[in-house]
Formats: sequence, structure tokens, C-alpha cells
Amino acid sequence: MIDIGLNLSHESFTKDLDAVIQRAVVAGVTQGILTGATEQGSKDAFELTQKYPDLFYSTAGVHPHYSSEYTSDVHKTLETLIEHDKVVAVGECGLDFNRNFSTPSQQEHAFRQQLEIAKNSQLPVFLHQRDAHELFLDILKENINEISGGVAHCFTGTKEQMKDYLDLGLYIGITGWICDERRGQDLQEAINYLPQNRILIETDAPYLLPRDLKPKPKSRRNEPMYLGHVLQSIAKLRGDDVEVLASLTVENTKRLFAI
Repeated sequence: MIDIGLNLSHESFTKDLDAVIQRAVVAGVTQGILTGATEQGSKDAFELTQKYPDLFYSTAGVHPHYSSEYTSDVHKTLETLIEHDKVVAVGECGLDFNRNFSTPSQQEHAFRQQLEIAKNSQLPVFLHQRDAHELFLDILKENINEISGGVAHCFTGTKEQMKDYLDLGLYIGITGWICDERRGQDLQEAINYLPQNRILIETDAPYLLPRDLKPKPKSRRNEPMYLGHVLQSIAKLRGDDVEVLASLTVENTKRLFAI
């Protein structure tokens, strides 16, 4: 399995990163794509790809929460990072109007700037959207024909929203959100409408620990070793063979990110 979205540069992994990686490898996670969500986070993710070159690739971008920090210097940093072979996507970028840690106008500016980087580099985009579907979709429609694909990371929406993204040629990233009996119902219904050649799997570790893990972990920190649990949950809901689905998600990941 390949985990397409994990945040191993997060401070919660500082003390035991090697053990976390070892547990993931034992659980069948052969590679991962480390998410860059800030300027520094993108640098840190890239540094981990240098430390573990057989295991990791990374993205370079600025999450909408941090759009207020998006300057011309940050833009140049991202442009420099994506020149490295280990950096395989632009993002995490997009819109998040749920809490508006940055203003909507700041978010739109940062999103459009990163889409320009994606156009110029012909790297795919690693996308984030929350409570901003219509504007997010409109901006993507304006730009998608000049972009080399992308993934709706950590998709949590409805089948109608999924169709909108599929119509743009996007892949869909599924996390442990699908294991949440309280909030995951829309996704549990939508998963049956997702074509096999567009499914990607991710943990978004250390976030989104699957709620139905048994026995329940003592820590709320999610780890890449739980990627198989996400895969099994998807397979059960869809009636897919787990091993076949695992193989398909690996093929899809390699196709999108050219790895």
C-alpha cells in the first residue's frame, strides 16, 4: 500500500518517528507521500524524503489555513522545492471556509498562485476543500485543462460533490473518515460511486484516527500503520477484494504522481 497523505514532520512524531515508520512497513505500507502544508512544513517533508529515500516522496504547498502567510518569498520557496524529483505534487492547497483562519480572499489568492506553479511545473495538485465547494470548483474549472491532474485529498463530501471532482478528472483520497459512524455517512454512500481507477488511500496521520479501531488505541494520534484498516473499510463497503483493491490504489498512485 501507498499512503498518499501523511504528516510525519508533525511534532507528535518527533520522539518516535523511526518506530512509527517501522510499524507502518510491517503493516504493509511500502511508500508514502508526505504533505507540505506550510513553507517550513514543505521543507521539512522534503528533508524526510532525503533521510528515507526508499520510502517517501513529498508535496510542497500552503494549506488554506496559512494563506495569510503566502508571500512572494514563499512562492519562490515552493518553486524551488518542486524542482526536486522527490517532490511530486503542489499543495496542500485549496479553500477552507469552515473556520477561516485566513480570509476567503487570502485563501483564493494563495490557491490561484499555487495553481500557477502546478501549471508551470506540470505537477499534479494535492487539494483541500472544506465548506467552499462551489468557489473551489469554479476555480478548478478555470484552470484544470492546464494542470497535470490532481487529487481531492481527504474527501468527505457527498456523491454529487464527488461526481463534480471526477468530471474534472481528479482522483479521490479516502481517509479514516469513512470509518466514522457519526460524520462519515455521506462518504460511506458516495464510495460506491467511485471508479476503481480513481481511488487513492491515505491516513492523514496524525489526524483522523479511525473511530472503529479495535482494540481502541490509547493514543488519539493516527499512524500510517492504520492504512490497511482504511483499505479494508473501503473494500467492505464496496464489496471489493481487499488485495485487488490494494493493488489498484498503488497503480492509481503511481499513475497520478508519476512515481
